[in-house]
Amino acid sequence: MPNQPNILWICTDQQRFDTLGCYGNPFVRTPNVDRLATEGVLFETAYCQSPICTPSRASFLTGRYPRTTRTRQNGQSIPEDEVLVTRLLANGGYHCGLSGKLHLSTCDPLRNTDVERRIDDGYGEFHWSHHPNPDWPGNEYGQWLQQRGQRYETPELPDSRHVLRGMPAEHHQTTWCAAKAIEFMTRQAGSAQPWLFSVNIFDPHFPFDPPPEHLERYLDRLREIPLPVYREDESDHKPVFQRRELRDRYHYCGPHEFEAMSDDDHRLVKAACWAMCDLIDEQVGRMLRALDETGQRDDTIVIFMSDHGEMLGDHGIYLKGPYFYDAAVKVPLIISWPGRFPSGRRSRAMVELMDIAPMLLDAAGLPRYEGMQAKSLWSLLSEPDADLDEHHESVYCEYQNGQPVEIEPSPFATMLRTHRHKIVVAHGFDTGELYDLEADPTETHNLWDAPEHASVRMELLKKLCDRMAFTVDPLPVRWGRY
Repeated sequence: MPNQPNILWICTDQQRFDTLGCYGNPFVRTPNVDRLATEGVLFETAYCQSPICTPSRASFLTGRYPRTTRTRQNGQSIPEDEVLVTRLLANGGYHCGLSGKLHLSTCDPLRNTDVERRIDDGYGEFHWSHHPNPDWPGNEYGQWLQQRGQRYETPELPDSRHVLRGMPAEHHQTTWCAAKAIEFMTRQAGSAQPWLFSVNIFDPHFPFDPPPEHLERYLDRLREIPLPVYREDESDHKPVFQRRELRDRYHYCGPHEFEAMSDDDHRLVKAACWAMCDLIDEQVGRMLRALDETGQRDDTIVIFMSDHGEMLGDHGIYLKGPYFYDAAVKVPLIISWPGRFPSGRRSRAMVELMDIAPMLLDAAGLPRYEGMQAKSLWSLLSEPDADLDEHHESVYCEYQNGQPVEIEPSPFATMLRTHRHKIVVAHGFDTGELYDLEADPTETHNLWDAPEHASVRMELLKKLCDRMAFTVDPLPVRWGRY
């Protein structure tokens, strides 16, 4: 089909929305992503559909909710009959490639002999590296290091159990991911065949291991870095999962025990995360320059996003789990296509990451897959008179015993967010969370049991119940009257 755009789809791992200059962070150095935002649309209210990797990725790659894809947990494998948007694009004539992480199947070194199990995903080029540690034979990043005569080493920083000394930038996995994308895009220049390339960078996922040269500039300003959002007694009014995370540490995250960490420990972890984001930005700049130099920028949709967020100590929690604070589920999302999509716009519309999949099919002029449940962003981005601030009335997210840890009771929770409120239901308990985001943007004061908010809670419970009902699989389709 003529005039099908190329697609450069950059997805980081566990990067919260406020780690970029264009999202208001005054400490980080992210000029390239910031410039991408000035060339496209920045979404201020974009949400993933699960706060952990595999369910979120299965959702935005299929345009279906986690419970619908049957891929609800890390450690599961996506069913063979699920249809990825990359397969649909490949069927429509696209050449698809990937570097870095996919994580639609279990990535346990004890169960994988080479690379993660794949379904018919549409990727004709597959440069896989689930994470930097070269503990799989098929980890191409490890092979790349060997070819360069480098050994993967990330020792602890002196006097810190919480931050590692990462590989130098030139040998970092983030750099390798970008290099594979640049090789691919350069080969495709001048080809009549449209392409999609997924750059699935592992950073800024823990362990926090930035290149030393990127961390260094933060150390002189360490005391200026704000501490996590935390009130000492707030977990007393939150679901049991959060009290356990703060005090009993059921998670496998190692040394990030909030109450055992000093203020400088908290600041150092945040600095390390930001330093990793700075490196990501540098590599985004390399990829954008490659598009410019090969004359493909105006023909390419560029997406920058993350699969979910990172708590970074907020509310006394590190990493991820059954939490739906904005730190965990609100993500950066920037989409650019020069000359076709608006430039320099910030959208307040509530969008879900799964809305990207049908948008890509619309951009390519390909039919919508009948199993998709998402609402395409295409008309919002492509129609000159579209209201960029209106899309969904609410966004929905879920967690279904998603982590590989044996705990009782198992956490099951769902979230619904409207423009003003957020409700979280902890299933199996007579508890939950309710926040007035206008009055309490840091989500510190739980209004679940507040009598004056009982009517709001009931209204939101009804909306959440409706959204859960609407996640029923549209397949198989009805094809007869009876």
